[in-house]
Amino acid sequence: MADDGGLSRFQKRMRAVPIAARQAVVPALTKGGYEIADIIEALAPEDEGDLKNSVAVTLPGQSTPPYSQPGGSHVVAENAVAITVGNSEVRYPHLQEYGTVNHPAQPFFWPGFRLGRKRALNRIKRAIGKAIREAK
Repeated sequence: MADDGGLSRFQKRMRAVPIAARQAVVPALTKGGYEIADIIEALAPEDEGDLKNSVAVTLPGQSTPPYSQPGGSHVVAENAVAITVGNSEVRYPHLQEYGTVNHPAQPFFWPGFRLGRKRALNRIKRAIGKAIREAK
């Protein structure tokens, strides 16, 4: 058998990287999603608590709640997490977020997302980097 200078070992490792990265990113996505959801819940205005209780984290392959904001019911893609507010009982989060003619805006969703986004992205990048370094 001829020596290929480590090329076959390198090619095997490169084929393993995408699989390892996809598997390693799911826990980081999940943890980041729940952290952002906690921030959104903390910022949500509390009247009766219905709005805070409607914040949901949907994991890959699952369906978001019906009537949720933003986007309504849809299946979350692989390597993604959806954070939604609202359900069939609470159908007014967008009115709370953006306001109406008679009600001033009380933003909570997008400010909460922006507050938690950087930390979640850094966690995801670290998980992917670790998976790439450890891929064999």
